[in-house]
Amino acid sequence: MPKPQTEYRKPSLGLALVPIVVTLGVLALQLFYFGNFVPHIPLAIGIAITGLVGLSLGHEWDSIEKGLFHVIRISLPAVSVLIVVGMIIGVWIASGTVPTLIYYGLLVLTPQIFLAAAMILCAVVSLSLGTSWGTVGTVGLALMGIGAGFDIPVYWTAGAVVSGAFFGDKISPLSDTTNLAPAVTGTTVFAHIQNMLPTTVPAMLIALVVYLVAGFTLIDGSGGSFEQIQGITAALDEAFWISPWLLLPAALVIGLAVTKNPPIPSLFAGVAAGAVMGIIFQGDGLSDIFAYANSGYKIETGVAEIDSLLNRGGIQSMMWTISLILLALGFGGALERTRCLEAVIDQIIARVKSFAGIQTSAILTSAATNVVAGDPYLSIALPGRMYCPIYRGMGYSTLNLARGVEEGGTLISPLIPWNAGGAFVITTLGLGIFEGNFENLLYIPLAFACWTAPVIGIFYAWTGLFSPKATEEEQAKWDADGEERMVIA
Repeated sequence: MPKPQTEYRKPSLGLALVPIVVTLGVLALQLFYFGNFVPHIPLAIGIAITGLVGLSLGHEWDSIEKGLFHVIRISLPAVSVLIVVGMIIGVWIASGTVPTLIYYGLLVLTPQIFLAAAMILCAVVSLSLGTSWGTVGTVGLALMGIGAGFDIPVYWTAGAVVSGAFFGDKISPLSDTTNLAPAVTGTTVFAHIQNMLPTTVPAMLIALVVYLVAGFTLIDGSGGSFEQIQGITAALDEAFWISPWLLLPAALVIGLAVTKNPPIPSLFAGVAAGAVMGIIFQGDGLSDIFAYANSGYKIETGVAEIDSLLNRGGIQSMMWTISLILLALGFGGALERTRCLEAVIDQIIARVKSFAGIQTSAILTSAATNVVAGDPYLSIALPGRMYCPIYRGMGYSTLNLARGVEEGGTLISPLIPWNAGGAFVITTLGLGIFEGNFENLLYIPLAFACWTAPVIGIFYAWTGLFSPKATEEEQAKWDADGEERMVIA
């Protein structure tokens, strides 16, 4: 029988940093020395070292294992979304839904407005679905094809897709992270969403302007030769039956999401609708549909841009990413259970005395947890729990904390390649970073909406703008619930 968590010693700062520093060091060795960015083994080594640290502090292995699997267990809904997204990618490509989106996109959009339109479209779909991953794997994938047709660098398109998808997720009441942040900080979902608008709207506007300027100045305005675009559309027309009817699976998923159905059943309905479209329009058999859902779609059109984009999908294509996510989650859970993360956060809290410093620390702690633990859920839940008493002691609304951990958690997640969000984006959009195409890491700074929001949030903290104090009702609720208030001298 393992001891209660409260009986275990907290490590010193030096000991707490050992598994973190060693893991990051092995990651750097893998990337810069071996030139092979596969984070699985460094994360597994990190779990082992964290386990040794825990044993030295008096933990039994059962306790460490319980913490490790606890974080994995609470993140399984996200892994379930990954599995369904793998199915939907394979089936929607085979059914002609993704090819139809690419086909009409090349006819309707222009290269000058493409990046801005891609961001807005992904934001709207993600807001409706409540899942950034579902958006990236469906509409985002089609937009990558359209961008390739316009001869726009893949990292620009990926940056716009990530900006829109993760920002729509951030303010969607259907999103799991949007519900997690207020849950751990003791606020309500809609108050949390309203309090995020002062950073969300400016960040989206900044990104929109940058993408428009890039479309009209930095990116080749010709958008690829007429012959190239004609070759892509002709290849799609020859390989698939293209019809507006094939957009019905996408319309169905969005409709189900708008009517507030859960994401996983909504996405699975999209798989079923895509299967019907494939059977009716493309002549696929049921066994073919099963194969596409499991192993992905394979095609040779003779057009490199189309072949590289459409040869993907299926549950099995997600297994590499899922294994990485499980290791990252396990590492984060082990760090939390052995109190290594708590020891680091306590040192930060001990050195920060002002609201501006605490708000900045909360945002940066969430971002750092994303880097170290590779888990967007832990990056929201852990700082959210740890910093709450400080905000209550200072008399500031915990809405500030909820916004801060969302900015450092949800939005930074896709920018860390070994994080669950980053690994999914890289794999699904075919950026090839894990195969050595490191140029495509440029999508990280080009996802403007994701990193400008935390910067704006830090600016507000130091200027006092949009940093609400706790209302009398909020303080009364704290007292009624017996919430701890930590007063910093």
